[in-house]
Amino acid sequence: MTTFWIFIALVVLIGLIMIWVPHFRQQKLLQAEEAGVRRQTNLELYGERLAILEKELQDEMLDKTEFDALKKELEINLLQDMKQEGDDSLDVEIKPKSALWPAFMTICLLAISGYLYQQLGAYNELANPPQANNPHQGMDPAQIMSQRVQMMEAKVQAQPDDSQAWFSLGHAYVSANQYDKAVAAFDKVMALVGTHAELLGPKATALYYKAGQQITPDIQVIIDQSLALDPQDPSTLLLVGMDAFFTANYNKAIEAWQMILDSDRNDVDRTALMNAIESAKMRMGETADTMPNDTDHNGVAVVNAKTLAIEVTISEELADKVSATDTIFIFARATQGPKVPLAAMKISAANLPTTITLDDSTSMSGDLTLSSAKEVEVIAVLSKNGSVKPQAGDLKGTIDTIAVGGSATLTLDTLVQ
Repeated sequence: MTTFWIFIALVVLIGLIMIWVPHFRQQKLLQAEEAGVRRQTNLELYGERLAILEKELQDEMLDKTEFDALKKELEINLLQDMKQEGDDSLDVEIKPKSALWPAFMTICLLAISGYLYQQLGAYNELANPPQANNPHQGMDPAQIMSQRVQMMEAKVQAQPDDSQAWFSLGHAYVSANQYDKAVAAFDKVMALVGTHAELLGPKATALYYKAGQQITPDIQVIIDQSLALDPQDPSTLLLVGMDAFFTANYNKAIEAWQMILDSDRNDVDRTALMNAIESAKMRMGETADTMPNDTDHNGVAVVNAKTLAIEVTISEELADKVSATDTIFIFARATQGPKVPLAAMKISAANLPTTITLDDSTSMSGDLTLSSAKEVEVIAVLSKNGSVKPQAGDLKGTIDTIAVGGSATLTLDTLVQ
C-alpha cells in the first residue's frame, strides 16, 4: 500500500513539473527577449542619430569640434540607455503570463485525478477493505453467538424432526445463557429419540448454570438417572467434576475426570481432561501446604500471612434484589502494578452471608499469586446472568485496600446502573 501511494505521488509530481517548469522558463525567455529588443532599439537609435550628425558635418553645418562633442554625448546616452531596466521608447511592452494559469491547471489536475480514481479506481476497497471471508468481522462474541442461534433455530424450524439439529441448538442455547430454551431443546431430542445418558447430562448442565452453578436436588436426580444409564457418560461426569472442583472437593473432581479417561472414548478432549486433573492435584497440594488457619505457640488460631479471610454480606437496602440463583464472583488484585486478579472465587448468593478464604490455591495464574502481593483490593460482583463483568442490575462491593494476611467484611452495597 505504501508503494502504491508513493507511485501516485510521483505521477502527480511529474504532472506539476510539466505545468510549472515551462511557466518559469517562459518568464526567463521573455525577460531575455525584452532585454535584446531594448538593446537592438538603442543601437538603431544611436546609428540614426550618428548618421544625422555625420551628414551635418559633411554639409558643414557642424565643425569638427561640435561633431566630436555631440558624438561623445550620444555615446554616453547610449550607455545610459543600455543600463536602464525599462525603455519608454518601446512601442509594445512584452509582459510575461500570470501564474494564475498554471495554478488553475494544477487544481484541475488534482481534481480530475481524484475524481477519476474515485469513480474508476479502487477507492472504495481502500476506504472499506473487504472482510477477508470473515462474516463475523466487527461483531462481539455475544452478537456472533446470537447469529449462530438464529441460524440453528431456522434449521430446526425447517426440519423439526432433526434430532441432531435440536441437540446442537440446545448446546448453543447454553453458550448463549438461554438455559430454559436449552432444557426445552434437550427435552425435544429425548422426545424424538428417547431418554439417553448423553442427553440427560447436557440437560443437567443447563439446569446447573440456571441455578447459579449449584447442584440442586432436582439436578441431582437427573445426574443419578444419567449415571444409572451410563456410569461413564462424559457430559454428566464433566458436570460432576466441575462442580466438585469449584467447591474445592478436588478428590471427587479427579475421580470423575479420571473415569472419563478410563472409558477410552474418542469424543472427549483428553488433553484438557489431563490438564484439569493436574490442576486439581496442584491445588489439592497447595491447600495442604497453606492452610487458612494456623496456631501460635499458645494454641490460638491465627490467620495465615498468605491468605485473606473475607466475610461477604449484602446491604439491607439491596437485600430484596438478591435471588438464590444469582452468582457472586469475588477476586483480589494488587493495588500497585497490573490490575490482574491474583485470586478469585465463585459462590452462590443463596449462601449469603458467608466467609471465604482467598489464597494461592485460588489464584488465576501460576505466575501471579496472592502471596506475592503485600496489599490488594477485593471486589465482589453479584451477577444476574453469570457474567463476571458487571452489567445493569448487578450488585457490587469493594474493599479498597487490605493487607494480605488480614480479614475484612465486604458488603454488596452498590447497584450497577
